[in-house]
Amino acid sequence: MKLDPNKKIDIKQILEGLENYRPRRRGWHWREGTNKKRIIGDFEYFEASEDLKNSVPLPGSRGFGYIDPQPDCVVTTEIASGRFEDDLRRMRMAAWHGADHIMVIRTTGQSHVDSLMEGTNQGIGGIMVTRKQVRASRKALDLIEDEVGRPINFHSYVSGVAGPDIAVMFAEEGVNGAHQDPQYNVLYRNVNMIRSFVDACEAKKVMVWADMLQIDGAHNANATAMKAWKVMPELMVQHAINSAFSRKIGMKPKNIALSTVPPTGTPAPCMRLDLPYAVALRDFFSEYKMRAQQNTKYMESDAKEATVTHTLNMIISRLTSADIQSTITPDEGRNVPWHYYNIAACDTAKQALNGMDGLREMVKIDRDGILGDNVREIKERAVLFMEEILEVGGYFKAVEEGFFIDSGNYPERNGDGIPRQIDGGVGVGMIFERDKDYFAPVSVHYGYNCIPEGLEKASDAIGGDTFEDPSKIVYIDELDELDNVNVRLEELEKYYNTNIVKPEVEWRADGVVAVTIFLPLDERTAEFAAIKCGENMGLEDVTVIHKNVMHPAEGTLVEIKGKVKFDINVDKLVIPEKEPVLSEEEVRNAIAEEPMFVVAATVGEDEHSVGLKETLDIKHGGIEGFGVKYLYLGTSCPVEKLVDAAIETKADAILASTIITHDDVHIKNMKKIHELCVEKGIRDKVILAVGGTQVTNEIAKEAGMDVGFGRGTHGIEVASYLVKKRREAKEGNEN
Repeated sequence: MKLDPNKKIDIKQILEGLENYRPRRRGWHWREGTNKKRIIGDFEYFEASEDLKNSVPLPGSRGFGYIDPQPDCVVTTEIASGRFEDDLRRMRMAAWHGADHIMVIRTTGQSHVDSLMEGTNQGIGGIMVTRKQVRASRKALDLIEDEVGRPINFHSYVSGVAGPDIAVMFAEEGVNGAHQDPQYNVLYRNVNMIRSFVDACEAKKVMVWADMLQIDGAHNANATAMKAWKVMPELMVQHAINSAFSRKIGMKPKNIALSTVPPTGTPAPCMRLDLPYAVALRDFFSEYKMRAQQNTKYMESDAKEATVTHTLNMIISRLTSADIQSTITPDEGRNVPWHYYNIAACDTAKQALNGMDGLREMVKIDRDGILGDNVREIKERAVLFMEEILEVGGYFKAVEEGFFIDSGNYPERNGDGIPRQIDGGVGVGMIFERDKDYFAPVSVHYGYNCIPEGLEKASDAIGGDTFEDPSKIVYIDELDELDNVNVRLEELEKYYNTNIVKPEVEWRADGVVAVTIFLPLDERTAEFAAIKCGENMGLEDVTVIHKNVMHPAEGTLVEIKGKVKFDINVDKLVIPEKEPVLSEEEVRNAIAEEPMFVVAATVGEDEHSVGLKETLDIKHGGIEGFGVKYLYLGTSCPVEKLVDAAIETKADAILASTIITHDDVHIKNMKKIHELCVEKGIRDKVILAVGGTQVTNEIAKEAGMDVGFGRGTHGIEVASYLVKKRREAKEGNEN
């Protein structure tokens, strides 16, 4: 099976034969071709990795030959649509935009589940971590990585009292990385402390066998504490506890990653607070990998705000050499994990990291000033925190006394920590000392195991376990007759592999659209006026997803979402044929061989000039950059003056711009240009082109022009047309 870049991924084909599918590899993959300078297009990059075979470059790459440099660090995207069949599609999109670490968020309740889930029940705010979901995702990613030409890491969570079970399943199914931190279970899921750490021993041992990258959960402290910027010493301590614990179990330092979340965000002076913390982490934990995640605690629903936070955080990533760059979206503020936000976040990471390529070659961290003082203070407070943990009797006692998630800047205490009891919580009393003859016939196991005489290893007793013989894995497809992927695919069958489409943002054919509206009203009134606007547009289930006050009295920007009631039949769309564009080199060569001169103006009583100037001017990629010479006659230019100028200069073409359209004045002026050229005997000697926001090629041709260019036209398109039109005219004359 192979993906075709021009065809949608076939979900049913992914599901076919899933019971026999085996992952092609295990273990984490870092980007290749790093730590060396490389030439991409016209530029030299210091911190780039190998290019992708297939990708979508940044929009601004148009000015640089559509290059798509890939940063040296792994880029994460977190996917949580709730329907794994739609997650697969989003994974593919994200991979084309540079993501090679796909994190699938499980449901909040997954951490409370005490056994493996089967089937594909739809989650809320995520998906159940089931074998079918994991296997389908890994199978799809195996195909996607072939398509983009780079291995892709698949990741989820080993947490809750089912942690060891989930770790085994992940190892069997080729999962490459996972969050595993027993402190997370204790503090945020109220799993009994002893149970959590004992379970973690087995789970981590399995992860070691599978060569998974482990990411810890210390960052949850600054996502939970009332004043996150004050928990930096605690974050250091949590990182230290889990890292040391993982190493004791046998995990290699290179497979231990710290989830390094900056504790603050704007409008706080976040760089001054967050950079010292990042530097201190590097000092204390230089053996380990750093996974730079963003702080969503202070994120609201503004996509711009999220992007700025993301970019500020990545300055720290570049200065302190993050190994994995997570991406940020406004999902948490909007509760809408949409396709677009994942992709926009990947592009933000790629754009920022490429833009800062080589920054460390020019900017050095000054440890002699305030930065060095702050770094030292954070480390000192962390050491004192750890010492007090030992003084009170260890980690469990410290948790009981509420040391953790307290928003005082240690050694200050605010009294708002999260205390847990050693004899309380989920799974309490469920840990038992092994008997002397305890025997587990598996190849990977933590702690004492009484292997019978005559066996070289424990798993020989059963002829090899599932790690050694994957054919022994029991695959359960579906248990729920009503809530499963097959039912959902059947319900939406008319939207799969047909020409019937519906707008979507999260799930196939969910019908959701987003609309941005500005209303000259106060915030509260604008909110309900926007909902009414959406309803009057014919949208159903209209909801406000974002508000931004421009001024308390003057107006509010509101974004709404709603559902459309209609489908679109692509076969019935009237799509004009797109004019093929010559390459820049071909256009330049053609004009160099035979120079071209044009006259241009905004005609009638129209004072708009920006669009035309961008089409002409070399600075904005206009036709001047391809060697075309021009005479610009300004705005509000009489049609007669424009045609006379063409005659006087023996111009090859007339470029007219017309924005104003009331009383169809734009069409009248086009007709007048054509008629004057006929009247003065130059119509067959000059190319007539017109452009404007309301202009279409069809309207222009009906009015007697040769071509019309609408909104978003670029200089290369105009120059290409002029060259081709001149060639056609010559060929016609020769014939």
